[in-house]
Formats: sequence, C-alpha cells, structure tokens
Amino acid sequence: MQRPTSPLRKPIMIEDFNLLATTARGNERAMCNELYFLLKDNLQDAEAKTSKTKIRGLIVAKTALEPVGVMEKFRCILTEQPYAFRYALRIVPIERVVPTELEAIKQAAAELAALKIGEGQSFRVTVEKRFTEMHSKDIIEAAVGDITAKVDLHNPDWIIQIEVLGNLTGVSVIKPSNVLAVVKEKML
Repeated sequence: MQRPTSPLRKPIMIEDFNLLATTARGNERAMCNELYFLLKDNLQDAEAKTSKTKIRGLIVAKTALEPVGVMEKFRCILTEQPYAFRYALRIVPIERVVPTELEAIKQAAAELAALKIGEGQSFRVTVEKRFTEMHSKDIIEAAVGDITAKVDLHNPDWIIQIEVLGNLTGVSVIKPSNVLAVVKEKML
C-alpha cells in the first residue's frame, strides 16, 4: 500500500492500476487495507499496491496477477470466507489505463475487442464517469468505434467497461461475470 512520505502530503494515486474497487464513502482507507491484504495474503501477490483516489468511495489497486483471473479467485474467497470482504461493494478488473481522450479510449477498446469478441458474439458498453465533462454518449460512440459485433444491451457476451476517473480512464473487455458485485453475491 502506498503511504504518504509526510503527514501533510496526500498519497499519490496509482496511475497504472489494474483493479478498481468501490466502497461506502468514508471507508476508503479500510478498503485499501482490505484489498491489499486480499491480494497479498490470500493471493500471494508480493507486489500488490492500493491507493485512494480523489473520488470518494473509489479505490485503485495494482496487482502483478492477471486482473480478470483475480476476480475468479476473489469470488472463491467470497464463497468460502464472506467475512474477508467487509468494505468492498464492487471490484472491476481494468486491462488498460489511457488518458481521458476519445481517441485513446477508442483505440484501447478496439484493440481489446479484436482480441476477445468473436464472430457471432455480442457486446455492450458500460460507462462509469467521474470528474469529467465528457458526455456518456460520446464515450460510448468512441468505444464502439469500428467494432462490427452485434450490440446486446440486456444479455451481452462481452462488456466494454469504461471507467473514467478524471484525466485517466480504465478500459476492459470482460465477461459480465468478471465484475465482482460483493453485496449481491453475498446474498446468493
């Protein structure tokens, strides 16, 4: 976990994050610790780092492990030890971090989609935006770009997940099951 070097200095957000987690406002520090220990102790990731963001209720992390694979491992931990997740609400794998510019988002989405979305498969774009003046419609149009796969808003094979955090944007092409909705899955 990154800590400030001086009590007067705020921690610097990890910019090459590959996990994004939400928590209740005010629980950011506890969420950083929870995510750090889940990665370090449960998944044996000695290089795990977490940090708060300037956005309340939002945490980012960097793991040396493959982020989509981490979601399945977290899901197993959640099933066996639900009490290990006290502060997490939702955890999302992030495959690329790009500047919050439409062309950069378009390129990242196109490259990831070309690797994953097969012929006859469908997708949808999900945008979560924070601290940006960009319109969701513009972000969606950029993410779709030249992708020719079929759009399915209700039951897609893939989700192009766009997470805007001010001047940085996380982009992933993931299966709907790759997002860990902790509270919802604890109820199952």
